[in-house]
Amino acid sequence: MSAMSMTTGRIFQFGKFQIDALARTLRREETIVKLNSRAFDVLLCLVQNPGKILTREELLKSVWQDAFVDDSSVPQSISLLRRALEEKPGDNSYIVTLPGRGYQFASEVQVVSPEIGASDDGDTLPDVSTAARGNSGGFIFQKHTVETSVITTNEKREQLSSPTARSRPLMRAVAVGTVLALLAGGYFYTRRGPKLTEKDTIVLSDFSNKTGDPIFDDTLNTALDVSLRQSPFLNVLSDSKVTETLQLMTRPAGTKLTPEVARDLCQRAGSKAYIAGAIGSLGSEYVVSLKAVNCQNGDLLAQEQVTAASKEKALGALGEAASKLRSELGESLATVQQFDVPLSRATTSSLAALKAYSLGIKVFNQTGDAEALRHYQRAIELDPNFAMAYRAVGGVYGNLNEQERAREYLAKAFQLREHASEREKLTITADYYEYVTGQLDKASQAFQEKIESYPRDPLGYNDLALLFSAQGQYEKAVETARQGIRLAPGAKQFYNNLAWIYPCMQRFDETRQIIHEAQQRNFDADIFHQDLYAFAFLEADSAAMAQQLQWFAGKPDYEMEGIALASATEAYGGHLGKARGLTKQAVGSALRVDNKESGAGYLADAAVQEAAYGNVVKARQAAAEALKLAPASQGVEVEAALAFAMVGSADRAESLARDLNKRFPLDTQMQSLWLPAIQARVALTRANPGAVQALSPIEFGAGASSNSCLYHVYLRGEAYLAAGQGTAAAAEFQKILDHSGLVWNCWTGALAHLGLGRANILQARTSQGADADAARVRALAAYKDFLTLWKDADPDIPILKQANAEYSKVQ
Repeated sequence: MSAMSMTTGRIFQFGKFQIDALARTLRREETIVKLNSRAFDVLLCLVQNPGKILTREELLKSVWQDAFVDDSSVPQSISLLRRALEEKPGDNSYIVTLPGRGYQFASEVQVVSPEIGASDDGDTLPDVSTAARGNSGGFIFQKHTVETSVITTNEKREQLSSPTARSRPLMRAVAVGTVLALLAGGYFYTRRGPKLTEKDTIVLSDFSNKTGDPIFDDTLNTALDVSLRQSPFLNVLSDSKVTETLQLMTRPAGTKLTPEVARDLCQRAGSKAYIAGAIGSLGSEYVVSLKAVNCQNGDLLAQEQVTAASKEKALGALGEAASKLRSELGESLATVQQFDVPLSRATTSSLAALKAYSLGIKVFNQTGDAEALRHYQRAIELDPNFAMAYRAVGGVYGNLNEQERAREYLAKAFQLREHASEREKLTITADYYEYVTGQLDKASQAFQEKIESYPRDPLGYNDLALLFSAQGQYEKAVETARQGIRLAPGAKQFYNNLAWIYPCMQRFDETRQIIHEAQQRNFDADIFHQDLYAFAFLEADSAAMAQQLQWFAGKPDYEMEGIALASATEAYGGHLGKARGLTKQAVGSALRVDNKESGAGYLADAAVQEAAYGNVVKARQAAAEALKLAPASQGVEVEAALAFAMVGSADRAESLARDLNKRFPLDTQMQSLWLPAIQARVALTRANPGAVQALSPIEFGAGASSNSCLYHVYLRGEAYLAAGQGTAAAAEFQKILDHSGLVWNCWTGALAHLGLGRANILQARTSQGADADAARVRALAAYKDFLTLWKDADPDIPILKQANAEYSKVQ
């Protein structure tokens, strides 16, 4: 069975649901139930084969054919269908999952109407056009012709005896001629083929505002972009590709896309058409017009014009025109209806709020996050229900590493997600699960649903790649990011992400290559310079490190990052006095741009570092200061709890752990990494060395905001040492040394050498003969590595004094 062999002209009834295979709609009584195209095709396969067990492979072959899929594609679609069919957990009223075998449709299915185009005696009308299946009018007219031609003998006699009987043959002949003409017209119309295909891209030119009212400037551009991007059929050229193409045209990034410029850009980008919009006033009314033009030959592909009774109704008129244009350009009526949220709900009913939001987008594309923030916030002031604006603010704060502020706005966007388009709603939902509740599996599911509905939207792949990275699934992350690059070669964020992901896999050459490719495209980002600094650090190239630090200097929003990198490097080498001074500078730099959370994060980093080095008083002071500066920050609270646990303040650590557990009960990383690490260290403080933190499947995962110091791995190694398990402890410390692309210049990378030495001493004590001698040799080497790193370290650091004493005994 394949997707091409599916029956496309039947209506199937089961329970209170009805599937119209032709219109591609699922109804619950009179209400249309929204489904993405993949899930709909899976359901259609199931209802066409009631009672039959369909294997995963059969469904993949039928629905996905040659498209890229992963192991979760079918289960994700089945999960979507269960929700759409209102199945409760454990309820198999419709779909039964048979583990290891496949899926079965359990409900009775009735075919409500015969296949369109079939007569009562089983004969079929000649096939007018297989391509005409999207033209429901043509098929209905065929069926009507068959049905009205079945007339009984008595009816014929009555007709012939009627006064108008003589005229009826002529009328019938005219009617038949009309039918044939319509059918022939349908035949030739459908044979012309669609005006666009799913592989074509289109360019949006800037709206022509002929009203003289500045409220429409930029505003209608944004509205049209939102309206057309609801379509899973149309493929609007990305902003990044527009910018890249303008550069090739030797035009500045902010060039106004007049129809002439848009056509030139369209040709250079290899797109099929451009869409030009205009608004003009006619007395008290407004006229909104759209036209799609073939950019190769200038032919008009489609055109729509709608009148709005007032300024406030202009958005509605634009949305109406855009919906009609989508149909004219070849999109199916079913998807136009399914993905067509009115603009007043998909964005905002306030033109002023939409203008502010549009300015935010424009400024963001030109100068970045910080400058765009005030425009997005202004949009929220003008419309407190503007979901997209809340998400935009949350995104800016996330990029600026102010995670708690980001969570606040992303949570609000989630509450208002019904005030957004289907595409935006899926993104808002995924952001909520990723950054607010921390449920990485649900976030992944939402982005996978987005990719299912919008398989050519590169941003879905971008976000899913980061989620795979957070779960330590780096191969999947790379493949997903690469898919996104294939869809949008000029998208800066994919280069950023790969520059983040490759070092986590120890693939440094590929990291340098992706940074080089990005810089060849005139892209620049702080992550590139962080990576290059890290590589210079790992190669002990102080000149290259200094060169990268110069990039951060003088940039208010990024200066703190460079100072923090320098501080971590000094601490790594045991230069704790210098590190403390730099940490103080980094905190000050963060506070100057009102980024309290980053400042508190630097203090929390210092607290854990001081605790690891044995400076109990300073660790407690730094942890307390961090909590005072950003008491609600998840990351700050985690590190403060770790620091308190490491210096013996078990009660304070447990109190913070309880608060974190209460606030983040569903957070994947919190529950599987951080709380177990805190609890294990508290147990160790209370002389319970048997409490070793369990291994986690995501222990090497890294988020997009900072490198991972692998604290939990280090603490697990210490727990094994305390329990006298030298071999297990050595394995944990070796993990840190083997993942330098994750650890960078964190103190854990330095102390892992000392931990490895201590673990081998334990092995030597519990072994005999050659095994004991080999363990002692490994211990000496590890101690030497550590003491060489710290050859000019501050002499008063407690852990250095301990290491020297231990090394003297080992020799």
